[in-house]
Amino acid sequence: MSKASSHSFASLTCAIDRAAKNDVPTTIVVFGASGDLAKKKTFPALFHLFDQDLLPKRTRIIGYARTHMTVEDFHKRATSHFNPQAEKSTVDKFLDICEYVSGKYDVDEDFQKLRSEIDRLEQESNIDTSCERIHVYYMALPPSVFVDVATQIKNNVYDENCTNRVVIEKPFGHDLDSSRQLSKDIGSLFEESEVFRIDHYLGKEMVKNIMTLRFANVFYEAVWDRHYISNIQITFKEPFGTEGRGGYFDQFGIIRDVMQNHLLQVLSIVAMNQPKSLSAEDIRDSKTEVLKRILPIQLEDTMLGQYVGTSDGSKPGYKDDDTVPKDSITPTFAQCVMHVDNDRWRGVPWVIKAGKALDEAKMLIRIQFKDMPNSLFPNLARNELVIQVSPKESVYIKTIVKEPGLSTNLAMSELDLTYKTRYHDIKIPDAYATLILDVLNGDHSNFVRSDELDEAWRIFTPLLHQIENDRVKPLPYAYGSKGPDGVYQFVENRVGYKRTGLEYHWEAPQ
Repeated sequence: MSKASSHSFASLTCAIDRAAKNDVPTTIVVFGASGDLAKKKTFPALFHLFDQDLLPKRTRIIGYARTHMTVEDFHKRATSHFNPQAEKSTVDKFLDICEYVSGKYDVDEDFQKLRSEIDRLEQESNIDTSCERIHVYYMALPPSVFVDVATQIKNNVYDENCTNRVVIEKPFGHDLDSSRQLSKDIGSLFEESEVFRIDHYLGKEMVKNIMTLRFANVFYEAVWDRHYISNIQITFKEPFGTEGRGGYFDQFGIIRDVMQNHLLQVLSIVAMNQPKSLSAEDIRDSKTEVLKRILPIQLEDTMLGQYVGTSDGSKPGYKDDDTVPKDSITPTFAQCVMHVDNDRWRGVPWVIKAGKALDEAKMLIRIQFKDMPNSLFPNLARNELVIQVSPKESVYIKTIVKEPGLSTNLAMSELDLTYKTRYHDIKIPDAYATLILDVLNGDHSNFVRSDELDEAWRIFTPLLHQIENDRVKPLPYAYGSKGPDGVYQFVENRVGYKRTGLEYHWEAPQ
């Protein structure tokens, strides 16, 4: 390993506790502190970092929301989704650093009150404001107030004498034009280096592992191109529907909710060329470069679906939700064929598929290799590399072997790395904890840059507009099924995916 590579690897492995070791006085403001995202994800993630001693010792956390409540009520809400097994003494210590401020999102005086609270807490902790400090503004908010809150932060809270970091949750716009306007509005207030657009899939363990898998193992990267790979599928499945949130979901649909962001980000990491280094900007340069080579998706390369109730009436359909318009054409299922027009991938079809109310919970990447040329064993199943992101983190290679014993029959088996078996003593952190730690460390590697976002919307906007303008009707599928009729034939016919000819079913080792 070269000195540069060795240094990069050391930086990668040692960066996890950089914020805690440096112990720069840090204030984290969580906007939308009374909302679902904050109580289900943000505060449990912050507590996890606190419990693991990964927050700077001089950290203070302030919740900000419109809801009027006491600090005690805020504490009760903030801890409502903590692990029940968390030690009470540790939870109490965490709450000692948490405060709450109530205010509106568009009133100067309320944000000035927030700034006064930040100043008071720093004075109370005897922090020298002439020294290095970090202020993190986490917007766990609906997109309708992003710009209002960002404007108020810049005008009334922003501290020119410290490092400021703004964390923005998706959705980042509704289409290309709205995304560009949002980027322009945010860019007029903050430098790009101050903005962290969070896509929690980039914080998932197996997604973060893709780069290591590819670029630290010679045998993977050697066959990672059009000469050896036939097709690639990236699949996201949820076993539940919108569950009373249909009115909100109907504004976006499955393409905007999952595919344009989560799945496309995963695709960019699988498809990108090796970055020049492990620096955040070199990684994001490589991701953006491959996004630029993806052609806009065509309607004829797309299958849309919308779930209906089960025949026995036990599960409702999407439009049975009173908050969903009865004439809604919003897809709850979609799969699209995509093409990357560069030397590495030209001719290799990519399928991204996502759906709600399907038969199981699963997110995986399936890379199917080409048939063996001049094979001694003709008409065999193809090798596949499968990276299961959730719920059971694993990597396995479907491999043909001889059946044990006297038989000469062939069988499909696997080379298997299942995390819970191999790393049974290690608890994999929630993606939000991983990404908040990256924010504290100032690492942009796993966050979406504005030009990445622009390319993502360029790929999807023509398709989204055509679906809406032509009112393309999605195919019905039953709640709890595998999707619309023809879902597997679509993949086989459009991308040449070949099913295993040998009996095979992967199960995670016990």
